[in-house]
Amino acid sequence: MNAEIMVRRGVLAFAFAGLFAGGAYAQTQDATPQQQEVQSDKSDKKDIRNDKKDLAKDRADRNADQRDINHDRTDLNKDRADRNQDQRDINHDRRDLNKDREDRNADQRDINHDKNQLALDDQKYGANSAQADRKDLRIDRTDRNKDQRDINHDRRDLNKDRVDRNADQRDINHDKKDLSTDRKDRNKDQKDINKDKKDLHKDRKDLRQDRKGRK
Repeated sequence: MNAEIMVRRGVLAFAFAGLFAGGAYAQTQDATPQQQEVQSDKSDKKDIRNDKKDLAKDRADRNADQRDINHDRTDLNKDRADRNQDQRDINHDRRDLNKDREDRNADQRDINHDKNQLALDDQKYGANSAQADRKDLRIDRTDRNKDQRDINHDRRDLNKDRVDRNADQRDINHDKKDLSTDRKDRNKDQKDINKDKKDLHKDRKDLRQDRKGRK
């Protein structure tokens, strides 16, 4: 009799233990999806924060590139204006140089004429005679020398303006390269921004779907 009672008590104890274990297992099974949803929610929010950071950084980069582009355009326009002004100076120097050469050549012809006339006067009146006019020869030589100095000055100006024009052209070429590089960077940053927007939109959509799935 006592043995039968002991066996029954053991069976009941085992049954209760099984029920408790089953209940605990069920509670564990019920808690796991909730924990997964919470983890998923946290992960989606973290992705959204990261997307926002990436988006803000790419926008800052894009804006900085746009400022560089604007700066390059300003430099390019200024260098073009300088180059064009130098070219006008070169054209002006060429005209001056051509005019001074014409004046110098005309003065040289006058000198040659005066020399011939002086030689004729010396033959006619004798060397160093009062009739032999050397004044015109001195004046023409003075004019010729002045024209030659003007020619030399115009040549220096022309060379200087050419150097300036070439330097401005190099600056223009450099600005064009910088402008092209900055445009590429700006376009790349814009692509990154578009990608970040898509990622942000996707992560927000995932978060909304996760929240709907819990309701």
